[in-house]
Amino acid sequence: MMMTDPIHGGFPLTRMRRNRHDSWNRRLVSQVRLGIDDLIWPLFVVEGAQICVPVPSMPGVMRRSVDTLLEAVQQAVDLGIPAIALFPCIDDARKSPDAREAYNPDNLVCRAVRAIKERFSDRIGVVCDVALDPFNSDGHDGIVRDGRIINDETLDVLSRQALVQAQAGCDINAPSDMMDGRVRAIREMLDGNGHHDVRIMSYAAKYASAFYGPFRDAVGSGGALKGDKATYQMDPANTDEALHEVALDLHEGADMVMVKPGLPYLDVIHRVKETFRVPTFAYHVSGEYAMLKAATLNGWLENDKVVLETLLAFKRAGADGILTYCALEAAQLIGQKR
Repeated sequence: MMMTDPIHGGFPLTRMRRNRHDSWNRRLVSQVRLGIDDLIWPLFVVEGAQICVPVPSMPGVMRRSVDTLLEAVQQAVDLGIPAIALFPCIDDARKSPDAREAYNPDNLVCRAVRAIKERFSDRIGVVCDVALDPFNSDGHDGIVRDGRIINDETLDVLSRQALVQAQAGCDINAPSDMMDGRVRAIREMLDGNGHHDVRIMSYAAKYASAFYGPFRDAVGSGGALKGDKATYQMDPANTDEALHEVALDLHEGADMVMVKPGLPYLDVIHRVKETFRVPTFAYHVSGEYAMLKAATLNGWLENDKVVLETLLAFKRAGADGILTYCALEAAQLIGQKR
């Protein structure tokens, strides 16, 4: 029986499979593209020398000392990945309730940034996380007083942290703390010290998610965490609130915004992009990555195909770029397809 449609006609005049018949035709009509330029590679840095040790809960992901970190960055440069994002694993002896190591101009992050910029200059962008959890002996993104995360006192520490990162040469400050007003505090600190060109990629809609566990293992903050982060990270049930958060961060001076986690929040990514039409990023977080790798290592899924399909989903939802631990292998796979 012929099916009719006032716009497209019906079968057999219209056969949707015609445009799927050949590989070249499928490429011609593809609506969304995933490219190497869409990728940011998160990297974990530790103290020491000649260290490259695996994160057990994240197969294929390493903690690296600065010297071996440079080798990884070289791989990213060679593949054309636009930027890397740095996350430190700090020695417990350097952690404190006031997180003062976060704004030490010679801390691990700043030394890593200087080494990357000395070796690679502007051949690759450097994104620095602005948050206190790697430096805070309480494992929280803000200063803790009597069991409460203190917002305004945290802003001063965050802005000082962002400044030393900028002075070291970072290109993008990425506040992931979810304190109220932190984008304005950071923007004013950067501008007041002549760093007008350092961009802010705000984790504007960061949810209190159960998908962060492997990351906390990687940076060594999980064991220190007291309580949860529900008083400052977003309720997973809320999407309108995400738009409010994004609007506030843009008003305060954010140049780009991010939704975190990624796959469980594709609807939020789509709403943010459709509403604001600004550079919008997704974080394919550690728990998502760990699940994918567990399935592929067990032979339940085909790794190369699910990596590219997963990342394509972010692009289809509206993301302009993706922070993903799969960035290196994705870039290699995309390069092979060219």
